[in-house]
Amino acid sequence: MNKIKLIIQREYLTRVKKKSFLIMTLLAPVLMAGMILVPALIMTSQGKEVKRIAVIENGSHLFEGKFHSTEYLKFDYLKDVRLEDLKQNFGDLGYYAILYISPKVGYMPDAVRLISHKQPSLEVTEYISTSIEKVIEREKLLTFNITNLDKILKTVETKIRLQTVLINDAGEEKETSTGVAMAIAYISGLLVYMLTFIFGAQVMRGVIEEKTNRIVEVLISSVKPFQLMMGKIIGIAMVGLTQFFLWIILTLVIIASVQGIVFHNNQNLQEKVQHSTELLSAPTGEAASVQFNEAEKIFQALGAVNWGLVLGAFVIYFLGGYLLYASLFAAVGSAVDNETDTQQFMIPITIPLLLALFIAMGAFQNPDSQLAFWCSFIPFTSPIVMMARIPFGIHAWELIVSVSLLILTFIGTTWVAAKIYRTGILMYGKKPTYKEMWKWLRFKHY
Repeated sequence: MNKIKLIIQREYLTRVKKKSFLIMTLLAPVLMAGMILVPALIMTSQGKEVKRIAVIENGSHLFEGKFHSTEYLKFDYLKDVRLEDLKQNFGDLGYYAILYISPKVGYMPDAVRLISHKQPSLEVTEYISTSIEKVIEREKLLTFNITNLDKILKTVETKIRLQTVLINDAGEEKETSTGVAMAIAYISGLLVYMLTFIFGAQVMRGVIEEKTNRIVEVLISSVKPFQLMMGKIIGIAMVGLTQFFLWIILTLVIIASVQGIVFHNNQNLQEKVQHSTELLSAPTGEAASVQFNEAEKIFQALGAVNWGLVLGAFVIYFLGGYLLYASLFAAVGSAVDNETDTQQFMIPITIPLLLALFIAMGAFQNPDSQLAFWCSFIPFTSPIVMMARIPFGIHAWELIVSVSLLILTFIGTTWVAAKIYRTGILMYGKKPTYKEMWKWLRFKHY
């Protein structure tokens, strides 16, 4: 046992002292926090550059005064101005764009043009399109000679915001977000896939390097091949766990810091949005309020996640999946003399990993599908697929059965890998085949 501890210590310290470990430890939390924060920041961000748009309408004055200016979007209705003349110098006049409305706009949807030197943002185009649609719809309704039209429209206007609430057996309710659950499922499943593959490949490369340099001949004179293999696998697993926990801590720090900076003036921003809504009585004001509320709900939903279950399951499935695949990677590394010869043996290992990733992507849409359900129990796919299902809620027995099968399979693959490892680690100059490796499995060592 002391010899295994020494091997674990060597593998661990050698890797955590590398610059690549430090770079990835610092860079990954920024990327993970960005994947969580960017959608929320987009919802609350507002362009601070004031955009002035010149409105030209030929043949009528239907839209005069109908475009409500916002804090960052101003509309100037121009009369007696030719479009061709204004196109020559509208930028010099301080205009962001020209909105040209043809008289045919009532029956030709593409009769409106927005002319600009730069591609307009989606916010600008959506606001203009919605405003024009509302004006035309109102004018068409007026042809029916409906009295009190404005009052009727205001009365029938309805907005629905579907809230998802989970209830447990005790009757306790908790508001959740499907989008947040999908994000956590995607990130956790992808992380298990990446970490299992990356650190498993490190085990294989380490075995090949020691075998090629003949270091292993010296090592096995002091330790048994099984001890060497397990020490290497466990040591690299500890490196992965160290990096993972540092990622979690740094990611949470980044999220908390950005959340505090962005939302420290929640009340003032909310009041400003509501004030704009009342003044404009237009879609953009309402959209801004909804966007702010949605961003706030994202952070509330993140706080409502059972992080203990998610992180605990992640550690278990990462370790189980890694130990299962790392033992196979170690067996492959011991059987070959260089990485080029590993290709024929890597295919049976990588196919279940890739298959699990594809099934996990489908599980985001339907976590209770038959394919996702059964693959969350198959040990070669369960580490990734089950992590994609957990954020949506699973029964405790499913977790217990899945983990138990994963542990049993890991023990079996370790036994198989150890028999291949102890023979292949000293084999040189001969390219192994599946038939040859099958013979190694039946060798008896005394």
